[in-house]
Amino acid sequence: MLKERRRAAMKIAESLWATEAAIDTALARVAELNGNMVTARSEANLSALIGQDAFEVSAAAFASLARARCDIVETHRRLSEAKIQVGLRTVDIGEVPDKTGIQEERPAGYLQAVA
Repeated sequence: MLKERRRAAMKIAESLWATEAAIDTALARVAELNGNMVTARSEANLSALIGQDAFEVSAAAFASLARARCDIVETHRRLSEAKIQVGLRTVDIGEVPDKTGIQEERPAGYLQAVA
């Protein structure tokens, strides 16, 4: 039973990591687009009125992606809690190291499963 739960958790974790990476990539690309629109307009000596509507929509897309990132980070946090609820507290999900840089405090005598 633990094996099935771990397998399910890994499937979810891999999907979550892919989603996080996709959102980060999209954020970077939209930021690059916004920067290029501003720079190109300036380099072409065009009025600030030119392309303003396109810039506003692109900026809104960036804001939406930033919100999506916030939501997926919250999803990650809640899935970490769900992992504990299904009895996988001591099971490391995947080979990806903790990216937060935060060391979780463990009580004395805390047992951890090892391979």
